[in-house]
Amino acid sequence: MRNMKQIYRCAGTMGLAVVLLSLSACSDFWDPETEDEFNGDQGFTANTEMYTGFLGIMTKMQDVGDKEILLTETRGELIEPTEESSNELIALNNYDSNLQTNSYANPQGYYEVIIACNDYLENMRQYKSRPNVDMSAWQCLVASALRTKVWTYKTLAEIYGRAVWFDDPIHEVTDIQSGDKFQMMDLAQLIDKCLATLDAGFDGVSSDADIDWYEWLDPTHSVSLSSSQYRKWNYMVPAYAGLYAELCLWKGAVLDAANQDATTYYKKAADLMLAALGKEINVTADPGSNVYWLPSAATPGHYSPIWNNSQPYPYEAVSAIIYDYTNNQTNTLLKHFSNEYPNKYLLRPSANGKARFLSAAFNPGATTNDTRYKCVFGTSSGQDYISKFRPVGSTARVNAFQDDCHIYIYRATQYHMMLCEALNHLKRFTALNAVLNTGVKAGEDDNCFHPEQAEWEGFASTVDPTKSDWTGTANWGTRRYPSLGIRGCFTGLVDRTLMDNTHELGEMGTMKFNDLALLDESMLEFAAEGKVYPMMNRMAVRYADLSIVADRVCGKYENEAQAASVRSKIMAGDNWVPFDLQFK
Repeated sequence: MRNMKQIYRCAGTMGLAVVLLSLSACSDFWDPETEDEFNGDQGFTANTEMYTGFLGIMTKMQDVGDKEILLTETRGELIEPTEESSNELIALNNYDSNLQTNSYANPQGYYEVIIACNDYLENMRQYKSRPNVDMSAWQCLVASALRTKVWTYKTLAEIYGRAVWFDDPIHEVTDIQSGDKFQMMDLAQLIDKCLATLDAGFDGVSSDADIDWYEWLDPTHSVSLSSSQYRKWNYMVPAYAGLYAELCLWKGAVLDAANQDATTYYKKAADLMLAALGKEINVTADPGSNVYWLPSAATPGHYSPIWNNSQPYPYEAVSAIIYDYTNNQTNTLLKHFSNEYPNKYLLRPSANGKARFLSAAFNPGATTNDTRYKCVFGTSSGQDYISKFRPVGSTARVNAFQDDCHIYIYRATQYHMMLCEALNHLKRFTALNAVLNTGVKAGEDDNCFHPEQAEWEGFASTVDPTKSDWTGTANWGTRRYPSLGIRGCFTGLVDRTLMDNTHELGEMGTMKFNDLALLDESMLEFAAEGKVYPMMNRMAVRYADLSIVADRVCGKYENEAQAASVRSKIMAGDNWVPFDLQFK
C-alpha cells in the first residue's frame, strides 16, 4: 500500500498537521500543537489517528468547495465574465469544446477527494481489528468518508455526465487507467452505483451514521452548543438524507426518460425530506420561537446571514464546506466576484440574469425591495457584483481579503425544493403548492392540511398525528412562525403558477410544467451557488429536452451570434462539461 503520508500531509497546506493529539484537551481542532506525526506506513495505530486522518479528506473537500460554483455558474444562466476575466473563464462562458487545458474544467480535484476516501476506508478496514479501536467512532467516521465519496461522484455526474469509478487505493489521479478496477460510467450507471454504495454501506457499517463532533470535542458541554466553536464541524459531511434524496431525484429523471415507473424513488425522496425537515421543525425546547429549517415570517430577517456569518447559519445549514482564513483555509469566491482590492472581479451578474429577479412574468410580485434581490446583487464603483458571499462594506465580513465564506452542500430551503420536486412526481399537487407558495395551513379548506389524506403523508406531527408542526397547531397551540412556503415567506411575492391536475396537459405535461416552475424558482433562490445548472441538467435528462438548458442560459448573451452558437452547442449535448481523462 502507498505511503499514507502523501494524502494526510495534504492537511499541511491548509494549516492542518496530520498528527496525534489529545482530543479531549484540544483547544483548536483545526490547528493542534504537537510534534507527534502520523506514520502512514504503519496504518492507523490509535483512535486519534482515525480523526486526524479524516481531516485529510476534509482539506481535499475544501480544495474543491468553490469548483462547482465557478464552473457551472460561468456556463449557467446568471454569470458572465468581466473585462478583467481570464481566457479560461471566457472559454467556459463560450462553451468551447476543447477544455483539456482549462483548470476550471479539470476534474482532478474531485478525484483527489475520492482517492483520499478510498485510502482512508482501506486503513479503517485494517484498523478495525485492533483491540483498542473505538467502534462507535469508527463506524461514524467510516460512514462519513463513504458519504463524502458518494457525494463527490454525484457531483462529477451532474457536471460531466460521466466519471471513472474505482474503489481500490491508488497513488495519484494519473494512476487511473483502463482496466477492470477503473470503470468509466455514464450518468445512469453512476447514479445506480452511488445508490448501491449507500445501500451497502462499508464493512458492516450503515452509510447513514453520523458523528457528533461537539459531543466528542466537548463531552462535558463546557460551552453550550449554540455558542460552541465546534458546532460548525457537524456540518462538514454531506448529510445522508439530502444526498440519498437527491440521488433518488436523479434516478427518477433517468427512469422517466426511459418511460419506466420511478414512483419508488420519488416516494423515498419525499419521505427522507419530510423526516429530516420534521425533525428540525418540531423542536420542543423552544417551540414558540423556533424557525429552523422552515420558510416563515422570520426568513427575510435571517436571509442575509445565511452566507455572511462566521459559521454556517443554523436557520438554513444542513451540510457545508467550512473555511477559516486565520488558519489559511480559504476559497476563491471573493477573488472572482468582488471588485474590492485585492480581489480580481473576474465574474459578474449578466444584465439579463439580474433582470429576471425583477420581471413580473418570471418572479411574480418582485421589486427591488425583495430580500433575495438585495442579497444577491450589489453595485460598487458603477460595477454590478454578486454580493451573496460578501456585501461590499459589510460589517459582517470586515476585510475584503477574508475569503473564507462557507459553501453549502445542502441547506434547508434546498430540502424544501427537493421535496417539491418529489411531490410533483407523486402527483401530490396540493402539498406541492403549499411547500412552494402558500405554506402548509390548518383549516377546513380542501387546500389545508388534513392528516387522513394521502396528500399530506409525512406532514403530521410525530407527537399528535392529527395535527402538523408545519402549521403550528401541534403541541403548542399557535406557533409564532408557521410555514409560509418558499415564496410566501417573502413580502410582496405572489404565487408562482402551478398545475394542480393532469386534465389539460396530461400527466407528463403537467409534471413538466411544474418542474420548470421549480427550476425557475431555483434560479432565484440558489443564484450563484452552483446548484441551478445541475438541476437544469436533471430536467433536461428527464424530459429529453436540452432546450430547457438553452432557453435559460442563452438569454445572458447580448451578442446574437454568440447566443446562437451557444444554443447550438447545448442542443448538441454540450450541457455536460467536456473533459477527457485520457486513460493510459
